Amino acid sequence: MDKMRDHLRELSLAEHLGRSHRLWRMAADAELVPLGLTHPRWTALWKLRRMGDGVAQKALADELEIELPSLMRTLAQLEQQQLIRRHCCDQDKRARIVWLTDAGRQLLEQMETLIIQVRLELLEGISEAELSQFEQTLQRISHNAQRKLAAKK
Repeated sequence: MDKMRDHLRELSLAEHLGRSHRLWRMAADAELVPLGLTHPRWTALWKLRRMGDGVAQKALADELEIELPSLMRTLAQLEQQQLIRRHCCDQDKRARIVWLTDAGRQLLEQMETLIIQVRLELLEGISEAELSQFEQTLQRISHNAQRKLAAKK
């Protein structure tokens, strides 16, 4: 265990992860700027597509791991661009439900092409086995972090 502690003092894993995340985000953002999308806008669209239409704003904010007021500003911008539409929930008039528009779906197709190209470029030289192991390791770290945070509540 002491050897592991010494290694962790020298290894800046969190720093590397943070830097990789920022660089990945910057690379994706740079490709999507011509589509008129900022990072918050395209990630909200991407997550909405994965979750499916008819999603409550609160559920979308939770999935994006951001505060609802931040998402509401982003959704207002996407609505102005006519990429989404929002309506009050029938069961809870305070809740708003989000749908993609046809224009939003078309833009997502363009986004997907660009994002896949960025991913291919960033993962160049990494084998399927290495990528699979890395994903498993990241999932384990996330699971451990969630467990630690839940224990603090």
